[in-house]
Amino acid sequence: MHNVHEIAAEVIRKTGRDKPADAALREVLKQHRELAPFDATEIAKTVFIYYRWHVWLREERGVESKMWLALRLDERFRANESNVPLAELRAKAVPAWTAGSMEVNDDWLRSLQRQPKLWLRAKHGQAEALAGKLFAADVSPLLPDALVFDGEADLFKSPEFHAGEFEIQDIASQMVGLLCDPQPGETWWDTCAGEGGKTLHLSDLMQNKGLLWASDRAEWRLQKLKRRTGRAKVFNYRSVFWDGGAKLPTKTKFDGVLVDAPCSGVGTWQRNPQARWTTTVDDVRELSEIQRNLLANVAPGVKPGGKLIFSVCTLTRAETTEVMKAFNASQPDFDPLIFPEIKLNDRTVAGASSVAIWPQDLGGNGMFIAGWRRKKV
Repeated sequence: MHNVHEIAAEVIRKTGRDKPADAALREVLKQHRELAPFDATEIAKTVFIYYRWHVWLREERGVESKMWLALRLDERFRANESNVPLAELRAKAVPAWTAGSMEVNDDWLRSLQRQPKLWLRAKHGQAEALAGKLFAADVSPLLPDALVFDGEADLFKSPEFHAGEFEIQDIASQMVGLLCDPQPGETWWDTCAGEGGKTLHLSDLMQNKGLLWASDRAEWRLQKLKRRTGRAKVFNYRSVFWDGGAKLPTKTKFDGVLVDAPCSGVGTWQRNPQARWTTTVDDVRELSEIQRNLLANVAPGVKPGGKLIFSVCTLTRAETTEVMKAFNASQPDFDPLIFPEIKLNDRTVAGASSVAIWPQDLGGNGMFIAGWRRKKV
């Protein structure tokens, strides 16, 4: 029987730029199906702790020695965050290229070294009832359907999960759906739906009424979406392949279009720390161009008076404010959409058409969200 740390080291050895840590983790855990859920969770935590403290480990030799040092560093940090000086975090927690590409603030650096929280999204209006069933879950005071779970149970095996009573969805991702604010009976398009997390949220907010298009350029993601919608009892959607090009998959004009665009994922570096050391500034530039093209391509699909929402789980200027400014300059028939007041942990954003949510703002991923409304003819 292998122990937890031996298997964690096996995962780390399989990880590289061409194989992300989460993919290596899934591969190795499939080979060790005898593991209890608690042990599998500990392996995952150990792997991500290793990459969270990656630069501190360079003087150590051997994966096992590096892993044990990472665990000691993490324990010291959790005991008292000041045990790791800010100067060290500034020098080691993120790659050097970030300094010229985004704001690098001390609160963000500290947040990156913390264990990420596990967020759930309850069916609309059912968060308190769900918290009572799951026990180790607390409802967020900021988002009505968001719960943080700190138990050890395997949620995927819970009767509530199989009954479609909740989804695992980061709190910042839930904010995207709330700012879309789709209404029952409307027609919406989730253009980069992926496996459907935001599609399911939009449908829930629409009370399963109206029509929701979900597209992606990967058929396998759409197949996963199909399975998820079945479990969640979502019936008001239509899935379609779309490669992101100028030829849209339908001539429908939408009340709302969501572009949750491919991005560098800088906002997920707490949850996916290995990506800090594989993401490059060239990736950021290429993705920024893709984002601009996606917005330009979908703009004709928004009906007069309809909404266009842009979201990315990153905080680089090239993928956020610069994309927004480029759209403003090139699309005169769209006006900025003023969002309702947005309450975060230590601040409130009011009267804004865009918001940058840092990990420390909600205890989740970093996210940038911007909105426009197409002018009426």
